[in-house]
Amino acid sequence: MSSLFSYCIALSIIAFTHATPAVDAVYEIRKATISFKSTAPEENISAKSTALSGILNIEENRFAFSVLISSFQGFNSELQRTHFMEDFMENEKFPNASFNGKLVDKFDATLATQKVRAKGQLEIHGVKKERIIEVEITKSSKGYNFNCSFNCLLKDHGIRVPKVVFQKIAQTIKIDVNGEMVKQ
Repeated sequence: MSSLFSYCIALSIIAFTHATPAVDAVYEIRKATISFKSTAPEENISAKSTALSGILNIEENRFAFSVLISSFQGFNSELQRTHFMEDFMENEKFPNASFNGKLVDKFDATLATQKVRAKGQLEIHGVKKERIIEVEITKSSKGYNFNCSFNCLLKDHGIRVPKVVFQKIAQTIKIDVNGEMVKQ
């Protein structure tokens, strides 16, 4: 499954950058982390993954990332992780979460730090939802570092929480994404 995921990302990157003549305008996401936190009345749940991959194409003003759902670790117990994978995320049916969009704001490569908004499709649990996500980008010696936080409503992506655990799982999940982008 992991090699299939890597193959799909590679194909996406090739297709995404095929028409780009300036190779140094394309940056690949490396050393990235995506995490989520559910803060509910009876329980807090958090998990993270370092299996995030994607690209920033400055010339085309495009940004995309994807993560394999089964790569998330953490949780309060292995049983909780199993319920997350099988009952809520249905990772056999929907193995990835992704975002694919365009930068709404002009990216300025001369700035040390800037905030830009990416508008596109956030796909979780097989359901796409148009989102605008603000991303802070900082120059580094290897390229750029990025950081963003946003909230995600479970109902927006068709994720249902049974009444028996309703007080243990928040309806709004906080997602944090950060990492570095290096020239491809």
